[in-house]
Amino acid sequence: MKKWLTILLTIIVFFAGQAVFAQGVRVGPDGEFSPQTLKLPYAFYNENFGFAGGFVYGKVGSFQKQATILATTMVGTKGGMGFLVGKDIQMPRIERLFFDPIVSVGYFSDSKSFVNGNPDFADERAGSNDSDEDNYVEGDGWDNFFRLKFKYLLPIGNGRDEIITTVKMKDGLLMSEPKGGTSLNPFKSGRSYLEMRPFYRSQEIDGDDVDETVKTNGLDLSLFWDNRDFDANPSKGFGFRGKMSRDFGWFNSSDSWTNLEGELDVYFPFKMGSWLRQGVLALNHWTSYSPTWNKESGGEVTNRPPAYTGSTLGGLWRMRGFPSQRFNDRAATYYAAELRLIPEWNPFNNWPRVQKYVGIKWLQFVPFVEIGRVAPEWSFSRLHSDMKWDAGLGIRASAKGIVIRVDSAYSNEGVGVQMMISQPFQF
Repeated sequence: MKKWLTILLTIIVFFAGQAVFAQGVRVGPDGEFSPQTLKLPYAFYNENFGFAGGFVYGKVGSFQKQATILATTMVGTKGGMGFLVGKDIQMPRIERLFFDPIVSVGYFSDSKSFVNGNPDFADERAGSNDSDEDNYVEGDGWDNFFRLKFKYLLPIGNGRDEIITTVKMKDGLLMSEPKGGTSLNPFKSGRSYLEMRPFYRSQEIDGDDVDETVKTNGLDLSLFWDNRDFDANPSKGFGFRGKMSRDFGWFNSSDSWTNLEGELDVYFPFKMGSWLRQGVLALNHWTSYSPTWNKESGGEVTNRPPAYTGSTLGGLWRMRGFPSQRFNDRAATYYAAELRLIPEWNPFNNWPRVQKYVGIKWLQFVPFVEIGRVAPEWSFSRLHSDMKWDAGLGIRASAKGIVIRVDSAYSNEGVGVQMMISQPFQF
């Protein structure tokens, strides 16, 4: 238990302040709300940074009750980064418009990328479904990222009369009426958003086999119908998002490209005896396609999204038993099933000093399975043959209103351990 406590504390310190409020203010059973401020040093170890330390500063509900701001910096034996994020900041004079800024600047050494360049695999495209797991390049370099998401809440469903919701919680679970999941009609249930997201990313790889910098900038446009009862930890309902991403090739972009995505997640509650506080079957399907992807006669691919975006599988969000961005191609499909179990048992209640700082309201145990595939074309038969799979177990916790997770998954290429905030679907 001490080992898991150390892991949980590390993640909490690193990601605290990023609570997903979705234009909602969380209050206790008594209806009271109080802003929170976080100022903490921290230390951790992972594959990207090695042994590292840093400092985090966060504010929740200071200038706007629903808004969160977080800044952190860290330095490790294998790299360092600075990170700034804001969530659900309401625009002045346009009460239905919110924005989420993210800025990340980092330098990494000995980082793996599944892109062409390894001389041992000259006749194989790295990242394809049949590519060798050792077909990657390794090097040092900067990885800088910027994104500014604008979200406009449509005046339908739950968003018609209530722009900023008040969510009443008890022991980490929803106590008030759900904002979604009550109907299949978006005009009656859930919250619908039009989203626009300018983005920029520059990734540098300086190694023995490759020396390049891949840059992309453009715009995401999406429609999101959030018909879940509670976005941070849904127990019923569903979410649907359709998204188009476009890099116009402007400024210093490495190439122009277009990518289309669709995602659906569905939740079914169930009961399994008095020992279980909450049981949920969570299902997810995601697919992606790049219509601009063009393979030249010489084998060179143009007008494709970079390997770190678009139709990619592996890492934190999809196919967690594989390395980050292990698979990438013109098209992809993905399915996942999770059994999310919150028992009555919470050992942290026996440690009042720990609870004072981390506030763990529940633990969640999550067995899960995933299947997915990338392919050079979007074909149902092609995408549903020779699919990759993994299976694993997640341990998640609600800490000061933030869902943190440690997911471990086994695949035919080994075991992956992913640590992150938020449930993995519709992040």
